[in-house]
Amino acid sequence: MTYPIFNSVINRIEDDLHNREISINTFRTWNEDRINATGLEIEIDLRRSSDFIKALSINLDWDRFRETVLAKQLEGMEEHPFLQEKHMVSTSISPDIDIEITWLFNEKAHHHKLAAQNGYHKVEAASLWMEEITRKVNDLLADDDIITRWHVEVEGTKSGKYLSAVNLISYFQYTLVDLTSLNQVHQFVLKILHELLVKSNKVIKSAEQTLESQVAA
Repeated sequence: MTYPIFNSVINRIEDDLHNREISINTFRTWNEDRINATGLEIEIDLRRSSDFIKALSINLDWDRFRETVLAKQLEGMEEHPFLQEKHMVSTSISPDIDIEITWLFNEKAHHHKLAAQNGYHKVEAASLWMEEITRKVNDLLADDDIITRWHVEVEGTKSGKYLSAVNLISYFQYTLVDLTSLNQVHQFVLKILHELLVKSNKVIKSAEQTLESQVAA
């Protein structure tokens, strides 16, 4: 199954990231015809710019129904393959794009004060800085109607428990309902991508300040 509108957006995003000379670990699309869904996965390498966060992941989710609604809405889309089908999808869904941002923290703690014996994040120490980062992120993103949560993986040894993975995840949603041309879609998506990168950088700086203060305490 092909998604001409979404695929054109992907191409514009790829060009934009290349022009910004951003270090990319992963840039891949996925399609799951069984559930009529598609998406884009981007992972930006942060290891050279941050001591605490190794990567930023950006996932865009899309589907057949939103593609169809948007094709009906945009000028010049009469030949869109989804509009040529004999039994065209009929839906009242809004053409919204879902974007998931994940900050992937380093598996190993940056300082021994925050680390278990094996070097991974000590659960007790991590709970303190995670709570502080959550409060700061909620303040930073207060104007966005979003959900933010932590994903952690807890493991244990005889000497105690530790975190083998620490990720902070925020979910954003943007509507494309007022757009009337493919060019407007491109401009809008690039605009929100830029805004998300700026917000992500603020979260990274805030998280680094929190972790540095925990080390200094």
